[in-house]
Amino acid sequence: MSEDPVTVDELAEKADEYLHETSLTPEEYEALKQSVAELTPIFSAESSYFVLGSYGRPEIRRLQLVKDRLNRQPGAYAFLMVDIRSEWTNTYLKFRLLADYTDIIVGVAEHSQGGFLVEQGYFTALEGYFAKTHVFKREYDTLDADAIDTGIDIDNPYSGMQTAIFEMLDDAGRLCRWSTEDDLVECADGLE
Repeated sequence: MSEDPVTVDELAEKADEYLHETSLTPEEYEALKQSVAELTPIFSAESSYFVLGSYGRPEIRRLQLVKDRLNRQPGAYAFLMVDIRSEWTNTYLKFRLLADYTDIIVGVAEHSQGGFLVEQGYFTALEGYFAKTHVFKREYDTLDADAIDTGIDIDNPYSGMQTAIFEMLDDAGRLCRWSTEDDLVECADGLE
């Protein structure tokens, strides 16, 4: 991304827009000021990747795997939402601001149990997010049930809403299917 770093005032203006009728508390404004320095890598990298997914124990390891693979690309900066300081009490606002300023949003979907379900709704509701979203969807049909570490129903791992989003991303050429971690690495390595 070749933009100049964002200013506190620009962030505060976007925050006010996203909060609709409410405004930032003094504590939230201070957290926003502290966050500007943390956002600098997003602007200084040639390509920035916001990696989303479930933070459950086995799933977060795979999110870290994707983040690490993306960071191997020259000029790349990949991060998880949790990598940006936790002083932000409003995670909705945090997500929106990070998604706004990131070049590519990468979702790692494994099931419909928590994770980034709300964010998936934004992928389709907001064209700007949809246009820069890629999702790595886990497929279970070739896996042995004993090899699955997430405790999900392998016959019905995703909701109908997710399935529709996956179809839209597939039609746009931005869905990568994976079963094993080796497949997941291939999805990450294939993203440029």
